[in-house]
Amino acid sequence: MASIYIDEDVGRDDSTATGSESAPYKTLLYAFQQHAPSDGAQYLTRKSETEPTGEGADPAAKLEWKPATKSAMKKATNLYEQKKRKAAKEQELAIREKEEADKRKLVLEEAKKVIIKEDTSLAKPVRVRLDETDPAIVKLGSSETETPGTRVRVLGRVHRLRTQKDMIFLTLADGYGYLQCILTGDLTKTYDAMTLTLETSMALHGEMRAVPPKQHAPNNRELYVDFYTVIGRAAGDKEAITTRVAPDADPQTLYNNRHLVLRGETASAIMKVRAATLRAFRKTFEETRMLEVTPPAMVQTQVEGGSTLFKFDYYGEDAYLTQSSQLYLETCLPSMGDVFCVCPSFRAEKSLTRRHLSEYTHIEAELDFITFTDLLDHLETIICRVLELTLADPVAKANLDQLNPDFKMPSRPFRRMKYSEAIEWLREHEIPNEEGKPHEFGDDIAEAAERRMTDIINQPIFLTHFPAEIKAFYMKKDPEDRRVTESVDVLMPGVGEIVGGSMRMDDWDELMAAYAHEGMDPSPYYWYTDQRKYGTSPHGGYGLGLERFLAWLCARYTVRDCCLYPRFTGRCTP
Repeated sequence: MASIYIDEDVGRDDSTATGSESAPYKTLLYAFQQHAPSDGAQYLTRKSETEPTGEGADPAAKLEWKPATKSAMKKATNLYEQKKRKAAKEQELAIREKEEADKRKLVLEEAKKVIIKEDTSLAKPVRVRLDETDPAIVKLGSSETETPGTRVRVLGRVHRLRTQKDMIFLTLADGYGYLQCILTGDLTKTYDAMTLTLETSMALHGEMRAVPPKQHAPNNRELYVDFYTVIGRAAGDKEAITTRVAPDADPQTLYNNRHLVLRGETASAIMKVRAATLRAFRKTFEETRMLEVTPPAMVQTQVEGGSTLFKFDYYGEDAYLTQSSQLYLETCLPSMGDVFCVCPSFRAEKSLTRRHLSEYTHIEAELDFITFTDLLDHLETIICRVLELTLADPVAKANLDQLNPDFKMPSRPFRRMKYSEAIEWLREHEIPNEEGKPHEFGDDIAEAAERRMTDIINQPIFLTHFPAEIKAFYMKKDPEDRRVTESVDVLMPGVGEIVGGSMRMDDWDELMAAYAHEGMDPSPYYWYTDQRKYGTSPHGGYGLGLERFLAWLCARYTVRDCCLYPRFTGRCTP
């Protein structure tokens, strides 16, 4: 009877072990796998280094080989049988998969012989985009009345795919809309049809028909295809788009593959609402006789504080990416009237919150010869008019219904709450400051407390008259209470602050004193200070974060979903 040796301390379960006394295995299970129990071998075990020793114990005892205990043999046998059954199933599955693969290979080889050709006796197809519904272009036929529909040519990518016996249903997408297409007969038997993958780009010709009663498809129509060609085949298997950007993928994987995420219905819908919202802002500003200007993005002055500046070398001098275009907009007022800009702004604060970006689209405006009340009225008008125009856009409205079906126009007038009133409200509702203590006048209300208050009140809020000590140097103080500024934050439920604005200091002496108070050298700001030297005027303005506005409008958890390629702390790709 052969002896197999197992040393639980120094044995090895790998190719260097042979089961001999000089090269023992480590576990009984591994020994069974190398020398099956049915072979009639004897299994000898020991612990050569950790065998208990004590007073009176034989030091050589731990070096003795002993037959494996019955319990150890039973446990190892059970595990061995389990692994055998598992291995048998895996082998059976592998054989079956190979048979299926070989069978599919033969089918695909036969499919390569199926060649489809366009029927030249049919009418020449009319090229249409997938959202076109003009009856003059797309006349819908009906399978019941046998009224022929217009023969069309559509191009796009496979967005959804479903295969049935002798039929393939695919939904084509082209960035404008979706169209259900039906392949039958030989069209389903080609190599291209049998290897079709999501995101493959195609050209399809066929007859447009109305969807049968009780059936559903985009725009209630479908294309009965009579000919198609594959333009660009998309990867499948492990590289399939559904694998790269699976619904349950972690956020970093989705950000790494943002270029693929954008092909999804939700991401593309947000981008379309974003485009409509930008059009609405420009239209609204045009209606209120405001001129669009384009300030520089590379600057040598700060607006919101040096700690959040992105610094770079500009031909040997220090320069920064702009935090705000406000100072430049103010210089436009004397000769251009009220102005606005839609430009990127950059903030280097390392805030990984759901409402912070390092680069965001900043919609800023400055208005001349106004009061603080005028500024608040203007903001309310702009916001509501932008919403009206966006909702009047049929494409944007359809996408918003998908993204935020419960959205309702905010009621007017917006609630107006002074900072001091907000402090009292937070104390009454026992919402603490960042230190866990009751809020006091002078606290910079933290994001979490501000958002909680806004969500509880659940309506837009103009939060006004912040203390001068926690606001920017250029904000005008309230003549009736010099402790506070004529400033405003617009707060929206679910997001918090989306707009920050104020009246600007228009007095030369007051602005120079503000520079001194902040320890700022006024000389680099000479061009800004000059506005108070050459015909000063009461004026004010604001900055609106487009991504925050969209997060509120589209009911998104984070502003990162509301821009094409988000940039935030630690991410500047792809």
